Amino acid sequence: MLDAALTVLVEDGVAGLTHRKVAACADVPLGSVTYHFASLTELRTQAFARYVEQRTAAYEALFTEVTSREHLIDVLVDLVQGGPSRQRSAVLGFELHLAALRDPALRALTQEWTRSSRAVLARFTGPRTAARLDALLEGLIMHALLSTDREPREETRSAIVQTLGSAAASKT
Repeated sequence: MLDAALTVLVEDGVAGLTHRKVAACADVPLGSVTYHFASLTELRTQAFARYVEQRTAAYEALFTEVTSREHLIDVLVDLVQGGPSRQRSAVLGFELHLAALRDPALRALTQEWTRSSRAVLARFTGPRTAARLDALLEGLIMHALLSTDREPREETRSAIVQTLGSAAASKT
């Protein structure tokens, strides 16, 4: 049911999340959804918690084979320029961030995700650069989602390289 809720969140956003839509998407009776999730707040929070858990594992996996600065840059460019599966994840991430503006429980999830993603990046760059790089990546991904024209890979690469500076070598 949580995976179905995530699908509904991608398709209809937080405002469109209903027990009925989740039941239809999960192909289960409505009563099953309302039994397990008495409120939409509970359903939304648990669905986003599942997203953060899945996304954290997937994000860490992206970097397991990175052994050089150039490979790190390639992975980051691919992250920004990614295809449909990454677009789905990005939409969920931005839905979570927007909903977190008004929901402290969701804000805790965004902070958990931020700490985790920055810790992964910090292994290659150090904590200060990781924070700047994390913010850059979120902005680039948002622009990629909203743009009707795809930014060239070289522009994305250039922004990442500029943010990294020599920090990837010195881990500052």
